[in-house]
Amino acid sequence: MELAPALLNVAETAEYLNIGKTKTRELFKLYEKVFVVHIGNRSYAHKGLLDKWLLAQVRK
Repeated sequence: MELAPALLNVAETAEYLNIGKTKTRELFKLYEKVFVVHIGNRSYAHKGLLDKWLLAQVRK
């Protein structure tokens, strides 16, 4: 049984959201305080927070 990773890099996030990497980077900048985690000079999306944000967007 494999566990899903808690942090997704840009490529993984783009695949998860079914959008391009450029648009994913734009979302990372726009929602930096919402679901983005910085480790060193890299940015990751916290999957749990990303899912929560997605649900909020759908409810709007």
